[in-house]
Amino acid sequence: MRSLLSEPHLILLHAPAVYDFRKYPIMFGPIADGVPSTPVFEMYPIGFLSIVEYLSRNGIKVQIINLAARMASSADFDAEEVIRKRKPGAFGIDLHWLVHAHGSLEIAKLCKKHHPDIPVILGGFSATYFHEELIRRPEVDFIVRGDSAEKPMLMLMNAIVNRSHSYSEIPNLVWKDEKGDVHKNPFSYVPATLNDFSNNYIPAIKSALRYRDLKGLSPWKGWSSHEWWDYPMTTVLTCRGCSYNCVFCGGSRAALALYCNRKAPAFRDPELVASDILRITRFTRAPVFVIGDLLQPGIEYAYTVLDGLKSKRFSNHIIFELFKPAPEEYFARLADSVENFNLEMSPDSHDEHIRALIGKRYTNREIEANIECALDSGCYRFDLFFMVGLPAQTVESVMDTVDWCGQLMERFGRRVVPFILPYSPFLDPGCIIYEQPEKFGFKILFRSFEDYRKALLAPSWKYALNYETEWMTRDEIVDCTYHACLKLNRLKKEYGHIDYATYRHTEERLKLAIRLTAMIDELIADTGDENVLNERLMLLKPEFDEMFTGVQDKEQVRWPAPKRNLRVLTILKAAMLGSR
Repeated sequence: MRSLLSEPHLILLHAPAVYDFRKYPIMFGPIADGVPSTPVFEMYPIGFLSIVEYLSRNGIKVQIINLAARMASSADFDAEEVIRKRKPGAFGIDLHWLVHAHGSLEIAKLCKKHHPDIPVILGGFSATYFHEELIRRPEVDFIVRGDSAEKPMLMLMNAIVNRSHSYSEIPNLVWKDEKGDVHKNPFSYVPATLNDFSNNYIPAIKSALRYRDLKGLSPWKGWSSHEWWDYPMTTVLTCRGCSYNCVFCGGSRAALALYCNRKAPAFRDPELVASDILRITRFTRAPVFVIGDLLQPGIEYAYTVLDGLKSKRFSNHIIFELFKPAPEEYFARLADSVENFNLEMSPDSHDEHIRALIGKRYTNREIEANIECALDSGCYRFDLFFMVGLPAQTVESVMDTVDWCGQLMERFGRRVVPFILPYSPFLDPGCIIYEQPEKFGFKILFRSFEDYRKALLAPSWKYALNYETEWMTRDEIVDCTYHACLKLNRLKKEYGHIDYATYRHTEERLKLAIRLTAMIDELIADTGDENVLNERLMLLKPEFDEMFTGVQDKEQVRWPAPKRNLRVLTILKAAMLGSR
């Protein structure tokens, strides 16, 4: 048992999407096939790192415990026992994306069950959107609204540690007093820049070493033999907010203005972004994902970042986002600054009309010209992401999108890697379509937080989908997704993107998913008693668990990196010196 003096002031807990997913018969399907994590989304938000850095710098000791990753890695890991043994000043639980509606609340309940007097704090996009419903739950004491929790969290933790109970002056805070009355402080803290914060990994690693829990810091379970410590892909944040208005995105300009009070994006100074990337390359040779299109604040911003990267040569693969086609000279500047650069773009559909409806007004010709120019400049890989479930999108249109993917692979070869994924499990609350569904031909099936919490326990991702459209029902979205993935998998084999063994493995898993989906539908239709239904579903759980890491092959989302690429001695030295 730890002594009370050794406990941190704040423990940040990241919950799995469903608690305890290991016990429920759920077929999660392909909802996480485009990201490194499993369908319980064990990747904690990047904001955890900036909270650790900012609070630690200001005298508050913080520890991250990724319960989701630990649970996904071991059937024997007891999250409740970990919570029971810990006695911090407060527990902080992220409720960023709505996929954690079940798990985050269940973890909060466990915190209150074992420590009724320790405050529980929620934060994130979904906590912000649903704050009025959430604050009335007995397991929730505080909610920090907005996309920038660092400063309000510091003020709140100082009040908790000093037992001052002076909560009324903390911006963005929603809280309950001792009588249970709810108070909503002004939503006044929306920083215009990100220069005061850093998603520096060293303070978090230093914290993990202090509390002897490196496993708790791991951002994801990993797949195959690739755990995060072996493949420590990292991220660098360039902005909060967005200049664009994609109608299905909960992080769009309109969405964040609606529920995060952010009227304009906040950017980190380009010199600091370059410094963040270079700092990471000192500790690891793994890929670095740069979040946010460098061109979003303007060409000079992007070129300042790239010029900063030229000061040191490194072999890490750097992944840059494109929110829209870039000027041709941009790719030459990327090549001149970074030895191994990769690009990601999300056209979402091959159909330019559909693309315009969702807020992306650029042509296929522009996309193809960007791909050609990027590859000619030395781009290692150009990933393209397409979605199922968009306005005006039919089953036929989805299949035509897959055909276009085949044409791109035939023309550009193996360095162009397309993915097609369902827009799931939820359409983001706060996005334009969610707030104006009839205008875009959508029907929203769930509205309250409790609806979403319950939906995550559905036996199939089909029944968790919170929308259908005039053009596709939920059944059609699910069926179309599987058949589009089957077709794309065959095209990837045909054009040499994957070997035959990978092709066969993915096809078998997709066909198993189709078969299991049909079996679940039959059980639901034929079984009126909920207990009997659960017993029958439990018989299918071993097959559900076979696909836990996803339906499609995860290796396709992996960028090259040598094994054992953490420079441990450099990290330890930096942690000992308290490097920022």
